[in-house]
Amino acid sequence: METVVTRKLYEGMFLVDSAQASDWDATITILESVLKRADAEIVSIRKWDERRLAYEINGKSRGAYILCYFRADGEKIQDIEKAVQLSEQIMRVLILSTEQMTPEDIEKDTPAMKAEKEKEEAAGNASGGDSEPESPDEPTAETGEAESAGVAEQAGEAEESTEPQELEPSTEAGASAEAESEQTKEQAQE
Repeated sequence: METVVTRKLYEGMFLVDSAQASDWDATITILESVLKRADAEIVSIRKWDERRLAYEINGKSRGAYILCYFRADGEKIQDIEKAVQLSEQIMRVLILSTEQMTPEDIEKDTPAMKAEKEKEEAAGNASGGDSEPESPDEPTAETGEAESAGVAEQAGEAEESTEPQELEPSTEAGASAEAESEQTKEQAQE
């Protein structure tokens, strides 16, 4: 009797050195080889983000996170984790079962993709594109700068008008506190 192998959907977050991640093709080749050795079928593989690490790993303070969805036999996950531990190119991995993920969830934009789109939009706006803001309520880069300049001017005016002033007790409580401190001084001198 033959055993039926069920291949579950897994999400793998691979951490690689950010300098190595700049060579995207080589990084993908390394990840694909690790997954193919475990007989995994890659569904999606994308750069998630590049960030500063909380602590150094192998002397590296920055890392690139690669998000990968793949189908594999549950018994092969240990093989993938062991291959990552033996690999010099991949620093860490976290693999989670994600059977409930829909294809729409898998294809959602990652932080790296969002940043790239923002850069493209900024480059398009800077080159004199005829693109208008999506709604009149949303500030554009130009109005945002003008607003921040206005705030800075107001702050500058506030700084100019605030000069050190001697405060005089204007209430009875302030006067009585001052009188008590004078009495304390006199008693200390006696």
